[in-house]
Amino acid sequence: MDDMRRYATIGEHEINNTTTTDYPSNYRGFDDNWDFNRFIKNLKISIIRSEENEIEFDLIGVDCSLANAFRRILISEVPSMAIEKVFVNNNTSLFQDEFLAHRLDFPCGQDTIVFNLCVKCVKNKSASQETTLPEELYQNRMVYTKDLVWEPIGNHSDIFIDNPIKPVDDDILIAKLAVGQELDLQMHCVKGIGRDHAKFSPVSTASYRLLPQIELLEEVEGEDAELLQKCFSKGVIDIVDKSKGKRVAKVVNSRLDSGGRNVFRYPHLKDKVKMSLVKNHFIFTVESTGALPAHQLVSEAIEILIGKCRHFLGELEEYNKKSNST
Repeated sequence: MDDMRRYATIGEHEINNTTTTDYPSNYRGFDDNWDFNRFIKNLKISIIRSEENEIEFDLIGVDCSLANAFRRILISEVPSMAIEKVFVNNNTSLFQDEFLAHRLDFPCGQDTIVFNLCVKCVKNKSASQETTLPEELYQNRMVYTKDLVWEPIGNHSDIFIDNPIKPVDDDILIAKLAVGQELDLQMHCVKGIGRDHAKFSPVSTASYRLLPQIELLEEVEGEDAELLQKCFSKGVIDIVDKSKGKRVAKVVNSRLDSGGRNVFRYPHLKDKVKMSLVKNHFIFTVESTGALPAHQLVSEAIEILIGKCRHFLGELEEYNKKSNST
């Protein structure tokens, strides 16, 4: 009964017990009434890996509705800066104006106002006569984000004197030009959220998966142990030496499993393994586009979620006041 409440079991053709069922009076002998103190006690956040643009952490003790709400906030409600308007003064490249504008919808790292792009492809007079490489024959043939020039307005030059505003990545290719072709653009950046346009989304990926759990119901040894090891992702199953040179399979890290069901292809192995997913244990992976560090995105998403809860409580309080007054 406890397994049914806590785990979703993976079968050969389906996944069972996927829905949340631990609500009041559903299971005899279990007190599933919602309790705030118990919720706080069970809620855990464990950071597994944190890098500049990527973070992996575990969110434990919550329902999937809360986990998904957090994921959606990361994707569509954490604000960032991106180019909103592109003023084309001159464009003699092969790219149409609207296509070029779409290629410039990348995020920016600071509260920017204006970028300028003035590039013209010309012949390289100092190029060797023997070379045939376009990169050596022409200057400004490849237009990159590093060619964008920030134009300070107001006191921005004083505020950002030590850290001038620039695109997050300098090596993003914008366009290729032929000799004589020219780009003269001015771009305005504004703050927005991914719900309005995908270019404002500060994450390239924000996903979660349930924690896998793998249990060996019987001892698997010899060639079967090696076959079992190949059925799972690398690092999930290890083969250890037991007594008298006996080699048996052992589960060492279920977390690494990718959810494959290869073990069900072998009739003599499929009944020796139990695969399940912990319903309230979510493994989050968040990758930033580079405008903000990944850990900062998570912190801002938490603040936004808290703000939503406060707004909801305020609406409830206002509703109760109106109900009592009538």
